Amino acid sequence: MSDSSPIRVFVSHLFEKHADYLRVFEYLESREKFLYLNVSDPDRVPPGGKEALKDELRNQIKASEVMILPVSIYDLNRDLVTFQMDCAGAFNKPIIGVKSFGETVVINRTILERAAEVVDWNARSLVDALRQHGRHENTARWDVIEFKLD
Repeated sequence: MSDSSPIRVFVSHLFEKHADYLRVFEYLESREKFLYLNVSDPDRVPPGGKEALKDELRNQIKASEVMILPVSIYDLNRDLVTFQMDCAGAFNKPIIGVKSFGETVVINRTILERAAEVVDWNARSLVDALRQHGRHENTARWDVIEFKLD
């Protein structure tokens, strides 16, 4: 991937910086040689109520190549997260679900049906999913284990 072409990522939010929203960026930053551009902006709360919020989300999602959905925010505002998934679908943006951090939670069927992939909190898995679904890059790799025979 060239330096001039980072993957444009929208991370689902509720116009506040949830812990899992921030954690996504910690994981993305931990990967060397991975370039992304965050097009989500939870601080940009438009005046005008619910429709203005939806318009702002549409613009943010439209600017992305892929949507990351930390599944823990779904139960905080199902309507707004469902709206974001609907927008991603309308704009043909793949959705990468990220399981709840540090807890075992049943993932809602709606998320499972709409997500291109659901990954654990693992930087490599998350970046591979972004490359595969956002840019259609082959992310298959072999792990090499070295050992000595005596």
